[in-house]
Amino acid sequence: MNIINYFYKHYQNFKRNSYKKKVKKVVKSVGRDLKVNNPSYVTPYTELGNNVNFNGMKIQGHGKISIGDNFHSGIDCMIISDIHNYDKGLAIPYDDTIISKDIVIKDNVWLGNKVMILPGVSIGEGAIIQAGSVVVNDIPKYAIAGGHPAKIFKYRDKKHYKQLKKEQKFH
Repeated sequence: MNIINYFYKHYQNFKRNSYKKKVKKVVKSVGRDLKVNNPSYVTPYTELGNNVNFNGMKIQGHGKISIGDNFHSGIDCMIISDIHNYDKGLAIPYDDTIISKDIVIKDNVWLGNKVMILPGVSIGEGAIIQAGSVVVNDIPKYAIAGGHPAKIFKYRDKKHYKQLKKEQKFH
């Protein structure tokens, strides 16, 4: 390994550790083996399971965010738990009221790059969300969904998924 690669590798590790410390400092709870590979932002209402991998996650709002074990996000993903009061508010386009809604992401979920999850959504175990998608409705377990708004277009091979889970083969 040449000297440039050596220093680059150590610099990358330093940055990842710095990102991880910032996330751990803010979250309500975190399991073991958190990995934060790019700048990521969370809230004090965020609960993370084991083996959570952020590659540039931005979480905002006052709703509870629950992320299960073996979660992986692509680059530039966003989870938003607050919306403005536009429907029954006292002003147009919205008033000063903030409406917070919880978001639940179960175990073994993978978000592609630039996925956005909106308030009140639940994503089932083993689901995959295609890059660039906006999730506005619940996604059931094992579903593969994509688009704006995200729609289910396929399901994982459940037998294969359950076998890998039984063998505890997690990335």
